[in-house]
Amino acid sequence: MDVSGNRDSENQNIHMWNKHNGLNQQWDIVYADSLPADLKKGDMNPDFNLYIERPFYVVSAMKSERYLDIVGNNMVIKTPNGFKSQVWYFDQRTKTIKS
Repeated sequence: MDVSGNRDSENQNIHMWNKHNGLNQQWDIVYADSLPADLKKGDMNPDFNLYIERPFYVVSAMKSERYLDIVGNNMVIKTPNGFKSQVWYFDQRTKTIKS
């Protein structure tokens, strides 16, 4: 995934691009809830290193640290706003990330 044009701006489109290791292709996963001492919300899938059905945000490594968001049929980066369109989770059954 690549922030289009390497522009760190609100509603900037995301697209697929060849890997070049720029900040506009680097992302962090930040779980929406705090990590409890004793995991109860779900186990970690060892193949994907993601907790099963535990909500998380995908955060751009660019300076503004905007969140991956869905607007209509487009994937964009946006300032955190608390909307469900910015929350993602790993589905163990399909082995995919869903919003």
